[in-house]
Amino acid sequence: MQLLPDGGAATWRQVSAPPSPTLASEFSVPSLGFAHVKGTRHEARPGAAVDAHGPIGDREFCFVDVERRQVLKTVQNPRLIRMTTSLVDDTLTITLPDGRSASGVSVGQGERLTCSYWKRPVDLELTDGPHSQLASEWLGKPVRLARARRGDVIYGAGLSIVTTASIRELADRSGHHELLDETARFRATLVLDADEPFIEETWRGRDVTVNVPDVGALRVRIGDPIARCAILDLDPITGERGSNLLKTLAASRPRNEAGEPYFGVNAEVIETSVETSAAPDT
Repeated sequence: MQLLPDGGAATWRQVSAPPSPTLASEFSVPSLGFAHVKGTRHEARPGAAVDAHGPIGDREFCFVDVERRQVLKTVQNPRLIRMTTSLVDDTLTITLPDGRSASGVSVGQGERLTCSYWKRPVDLELTDGPHSQLASEWLGKPVRLARARRGDVIYGAGLSIVTTASIRELADRSGHHELLDETARFRATLVLDADEPFIEETWRGRDVTVNVPDVGALRVRIGDPIARCAILDLDPITGERGSNLLKTLAASRPRNEAGEPYFGVNAEVIETSVETSAAPDT
C-alpha cells in the first residue's frame, strides 16, 4: 500500500502500488537522539541502549505544573530547550546555559499525581532532589520533576523517523539552508539517510533495518506520518522563534483534519541485534 495526499487539508488515503524500488532493506542512521526530560534539548545519544519500547531513557522524566496538573510542553515553554540533560547510572544531571546544574538520583517517596498530557491522563511519580528547584528558577514558575512510565509522555510511537532527503527538500522550499545541521528541530529518534524526499511515507506497514552507529542493526516497522506543530519554528539550541518551517510545510504538504502538516513517520522496534543482509523486504 502507498500513502497519497487526499487533497487540500485532508488526511491520507491508501492506494495499491508496487513496492517502491527505493525501499531497500537497510539504511544508515547518521543520528540517534532524544531528551531524558520531556521538552528539554533534543541531543545526540551515541551508543544509547534500545529495546522493544525504543531508546532506554527517552523522556523518562518530565516537568509538571502541580497546581494545574499539566505536563510541561516545549512549544509553551521554549526555555526548556536550553536545558541539557545526561543520565548515567540513574544519576540525572540537568545543566543550564549559565553553567548552573543539578545532579542526583531522582527518587520519590510514593507521591503520585495524575496529569494531563495532550488531553490524556498520565500517572506520574513526583521526585525529590535538586532538579525541581533549578527548573523552577529557570522557568520562572514552580514546577516538579516527575518520573513517567515508558512511553507515557511520548506523543506518538516509541520511535520517530525523518530522512535527510526530506530535510533537504524542506530546506530548499523554506530557504532555511542550514536545516541539515539543525535536525534536532524535528526531535526525531532516528535520522535516516535517503535520496528521495518523503519516500518514508510510502513505507507504512513495512519493516526496514536501520544500522545505528554504536548500537547495531534494528528492525523497525513504519507507522503513520507525524503531524507537526509550532515546535519546528523554535531554534533547537536557544529556543527562540524565528523560522518559517511550519508555514512552509502547511502550504506544501498534506495535513490532518486539524490542519497540521505531515513530516516524518512514527515507527516501532520489531527486533534488536538484527543480522544485516542485502535482500529487499517484501
